[in-house]
Amino acid sequence: MCGIVGLYLKNPALEERLGELFEPMLIAMTDRGPDSAGFAIYGDEYDGGVKLTLQSDEPAYDWAVFAERLGDALGGVDGWFRNANAAVFKLACDEKQVRDWLKHHTPELRVLSAGRSIEILKGVGLPRDIASRFNLKAMRGSHAIGHTRMATESAVTLQGCHPFSTGLDLCLVHNGSLSNHNWLRAKLKREGIVFETDNDSEVAAGYLTWRLAKGGGLTQALEGALEDLDGFFTFAIGTRDGFAVVRDPISCKPAVIAETDDYVAMASEYRALAGLPGIQSAKVWEPEPARIHVWERDGAKVEAA
Repeated sequence: MCGIVGLYLKNPALEERLGELFEPMLIAMTDRGPDSAGFAIYGDEYDGGVKLTLQSDEPAYDWAVFAERLGDALGGVDGWFRNANAAVFKLACDEKQVRDWLKHHTPELRVLSAGRSIEILKGVGLPRDIASRFNLKAMRGSHAIGHTRMATESAVTLQGCHPFSTGLDLCLVHNGSLSNHNWLRAKLKREGIVFETDNDSEVAAGYLTWRLAKGGGLTQALEGALEDLDGFFTFAIGTRDGFAVVRDPISCKPAVIAETDDYVAMASEYRALAGLPGIQSAKVWEPEPARIHVWERDGAKVEAA
């Protein structure tokens, strides 16, 4: 089943309240996904290199010792902070250099996200508990997407938790199921896309990473997805510069969007949006099948049939 939510702030004055506004949206989807939850926050820009979110299976992992090792190996750490069993690091080097070092020296750590803006946090448990664990309510930023999972066809594991990120600052959450993900995964691997799990949603994220690398914007990548991805889906996608929503041509998975002068919000059900400020006067609609909605950072909206 699963539930997805997204909040894109057009009014910068609300960025201090992103977590406060977004947390109730995520929790409202608990009935659709009580097994695990996760979210991506876009904010705290770092232009000096790359920002990574790392996660350990050990709650008491010694991040301070790890930070010292990492800094010694890569010429210093510009900043880092711990958040429960995860930590965010800012490093004045490129992503490949960091990933290569992690692979050979700390394979026990999981890279959840990399980029200049994105931070992904997720875990097994009720959405309320995940939000509390990572102090979602206090987070600031420009936009966020989240997911609550009901594992109907697989085990309840961290590896199965959304969101998935397969490229710098790119993030995807998915309600639905893809039928051709195994074939597409093999094709994308040959193109250099690296996957960490066997989840079909990660394949969708990998597909977008591949299409974006070939040139063109997010709208063009999603047009390709509508042609190449078989199955049923509602996607919410985050990038450093924007936010997008798209449903497959059949659209059996629910979605609703609300827009005001201050924000764009989407969810699997309206009740996740009901507490947002100004929702009474918002434009509210169900996105049409196979119509792509993209909001850029400057507030402009692009729609493609």
